[in-house]
Amino acid sequence: MAFDSLHAFLMMGGYASYVWPAWGVTALLLVGSVWHARLERRRVLRDLRRRNRRERHATVRQS
Repeated sequence: MAFDSLHAFLMMGGYASYVWPAWGVTALLLVGSVWHARLERRRVLRDLRRRNRRERHATVRQS
């Protein structure tokens, strides 16, 4: 292992104030990306259902 103790690992050789916020921002961006993708998927599916209903309704009217 490159570090002698957990404390040494957490301190990252004096660079902890740069390393851990970078990890935090990265994790936040990844979670945000997944969250946004799920919201977009839900929106697209809702819009497709609406479009399908509208087209079926228009087809029934024309018949």
